Amino acid sequence: MTTIGGLVFLLACVFGGYVIAGGKFDVILHSLPHEMITIGGAAIGAFVMSNSMHDIKHVLGGFGKIVKGCKFHKHEYTDLLALLYWFVRLAQSKGSMALEPHIEKPEESPAFQKFPKIAADQTAVAMICDYLRMVGMNADDPHQIEDIMARELKKRANEELHASHAMQNIADALPALGIVAAVLGVIKTMASIDQPPTVLGGMIGGALVGTFLGILLAYGMMGPMAARLKGVVEEEAAFYEVIRAVIVSHLHGNAPQVAVEAGRKTVPTHSMPSFQELEAVLQELQIS
Repeated sequence: MTTIGGLVFLLACVFGGYVIAGGKFDVILHSLPHEMITIGGAAIGAFVMSNSMHDIKHVLGGFGKIVKGCKFHKHEYTDLLALLYWFVRLAQSKGSMALEPHIEKPEESPAFQKFPKIAADQTAVAMICDYLRMVGMNADDPHQIEDIMARELKKRANEELHASHAMQNIADALPALGIVAAVLGVIKTMASIDQPPTVLGGMIGGALVGTFLGILLAYGMMGPMAARLKGVVEEEAAFYEVIRAVIVSHLHGNAPQVAVEAGRKTVPTHSMPSFQELEAVLQELQIS
């Protein structure tokens, strides 16, 4: 919602200042459809040319993230830590083979069912099950597991950030596309050089609308949205870093409480539950 609020405030200040200064919307409104077709069409064409269909769908899905923001908050982090605590405690007390029913069929696991929001996140479920499965296959070298998880998380982050990079590329191109539209308007004006000054003034003003739109769309809309999407992706990536921290700490031979505390310390500060809050949840944790 902050993104929408910021956009409304931006437009109100830009056009409000224009009106207060005595500007008139006649020229802008007259030129807006043609200039938007030129600039917007060129931007969309360049975007399609430079991205695969998979990437295009990814970018379109990114607009939802821009509006909604990060989907993980304090409650989700607390649930994740509680779920991981239960798993590492089970592995320590009954052996890694006791995890098999839960990681082979997570949709039927009472542990995952206890935390439906975590169970609904396919990436989190896959990470937990895959690496706990590796532990059950005697791949228990903490340094090796940590390296593999780090590479997977880096790969996933790069894939998720592509949408932000694609949007930023369009933002970088929009000012130049605005100049293209303005140049076309000047060409049109020069072809009507025999017209009276009032007509020529309106045509030149319409041509400059292209430059204005290109800059506004780039630095007032696409650029900030690309930055916002990057921030959301990086914030969501921190959620999966918690899984790595807990599992690696467990493989180092630490007690379940210590392993979970290592994960808690990696949670972003504004979403991190306190030690007492997490302890209260863990004490109430009962999964058959």
